Amino acid sequence: MTRALAGRTVLVTRPAHQAAALVRTIQSAGGEAFVFPALEIEAMPTADLSASLAQLVTADIVIFISPNAAQFCMAAIRALPAASRIFAVGPGTARVLQAQGIQDVVTPDGQDSEALLALPQLQEVTGKVVMIVRGVGGRPVLADTLAARGAEVHYLECYRRVRPQADAGPLLARWQAGGIDAVTVTSAETLHNLAGLLGEVGAPWLTATPLFAPHEKIAEAARRFGIAQVIATPGGDAGLVEGLINWFRNKP
Repeated sequence: MTRALAGRTVLVTRPAHQAAALVRTIQSAGGEAFVFPALEIEAMPTADLSASLAQLVTADIVIFISPNAAQFCMAAIRALPAASRIFAVGPGTARVLQAQGIQDVVTPDGQDSEALLALPQLQEVTGKVVMIVRGVGGRPVLADTLAARGAEVHYLECYRRVRPQADAGPLLARWQAGGIDAVTVTSAETLHNLAGLLGEVGAPWLTATPLFAPHEKIAEAARRFGIAQVIATPGGDAGLVEGLINWFRNKP
């Protein structure tokens, strides 16, 4: 891979257990990754999932909307109904399922709810029972659209997102010294958590540093937040680093 990120330090805000791949990709492009998780993922207690797990047995269609959904759901159930069609929002989610022995996973070309809804297999769902596996909360467009198409839709919310308890002092010191060249975020919630952890002291540095997000919706949320330079990149870790490389290739 090109060394286009040589001399650049990129802030990685992914949850700690999901940061390693992005760090390696940044490093392989010659950059340095400063890891500061601004989001933490907690599994929901199994007892809280009992009603949803009972409904899962009857599901005709199971949709996993993130790698976390796949990881935490499979940890709770170990197996999926044999008759269900399995969908994943993107290749990262599919890989987690495949690692659990689930090979027949349908993924869309894009990596969001709209891409899933465009799949031909999800057009005629009248009378089908659909289980959407996700974290607590989230966008309703997938469930609302499938319900409008005649499906009976349920949620299995197997994890929750929380703001970590973290000391931002070392990051603020690095930023003050001009040592952070770019910020990466993979959700609007991560950005808001990061701002909260940095506080008023760090706000000027955050808003003035180029921010890279792997989806236009996240990028738009960052613009509304007040980030001066926001770059929407292709999806996944490779897409984020591709965006970083393209941006810095023409920078002095």
